[in-house]
Amino acid sequence: MPRVLTQTDVADFRERLCDAATRLFDSRGPEGFTMRELASELGVSAMTPYRYFKDKEDILAAVRARAFTRWAERLEAAFAGARTAAEKSRAVYEAYTAFAFNEPAAYKLMFDLSQPDEAEYPELVAASARAKRTMTDYVRELVTAGEIEGDPELIGRVFWASLHGAVVLKLAGKLTAADGYDFDRVSAESFSILFDGYRKK
Repeated sequence: MPRVLTQTDVADFRERLCDAATRLFDSRGPEGFTMRELASELGVSAMTPYRYFKDKEDILAAVRARAFTRWAERLEAAFAGARTAAEKSRAVYEAYTAFAFNEPAAYKLMFDLSQPDEAEYPELVAASARAKRTMTDYVRELVTAGEIEGDPELIGRVFWASLHGAVVLKLAGKLTAADGYDFDRVSAESFSILFDGYRKK
């Protein structure tokens, strides 16, 4: 008689499956492997993944949602653990870069890939929206503290675009200490210019 799976069993296997899928998505791209190969990676039958997910797109959405959630949790913890607006800004920056450079596969899946039917995956939509909020919360603090002025939503996206661009270049090996323009130097210069532009006159 087959063993009845508990909710914990299901959650644990989904986590294992998402870990394996992340590795495969990163190394071979979304179209670079089959569900059968994913099952083989996990040491289970070819039909087992279908007990937990509808198809590969469903798995990709779950993997991306999980990455967005972890990322948001790190940024929220950094934000909550700092005191002043300036300290919160710095803490969020450090948490952002730590996640991107320590989990590059997850970071790339979050931002390098898009799913045209994302609205069909409520968990992904919610996780993405939560992560997006973390990129404006610290800006609101800066505006409230009088450090800068302007629309927090717009400024948050401008800062985010600058940081994301530098992160992507770093991950692609285009910002190195060898040529004198490493990530730290470039991102520091970018934010110095941006902060000066938005600083309260």
